[in-house]
Amino acid sequence: MDIKRNIVWSDRKRIVFGLPWTFTKYSLTPEKLLIQSGILNTKEEEIRLYRIMDITLRRSLWERMFGLGTIHCCSADKSTPEFDICWIRDAMHVKEMLSGMIEKERMEKRVTSREFMTDEDDSFDE
Repeated sequence: MDIKRNIVWSDRKRIVFGLPWTFTKYSLTPEKLLIQSGILNTKEEEIRLYRIMDITLRRSLWERMFGLGTIHCCSADKSTPEFDICWIRDAMHVKEMLSGMIEKERMEKRVTSREFMTDEDDSFDE
């Protein structure tokens, strides 16, 4: 399958005045998020959507002034447990779209997450 035909969303990390003058590119397909960075030495991270556990939208004053935002993601991926989709346009819309796609992919793959919370005061009595 040609990945370029399957891209749902793509953007670049933006800097000064919200212009995309960086070498970090984000691409979203129905199954995965790709983060490509670098110009001479390049790196491509691939995170399967069903492995993303939590997403948070962060918008500083500077980002809001230029219509940008950063989406912070926590994942079950061992090589990329936490990552940011930095300084993108229409970040709230992208976060909502990503959230829906994550849920859809988790349901299709029948993946559930289990969160374990421990409290030092809790004890198990037999």
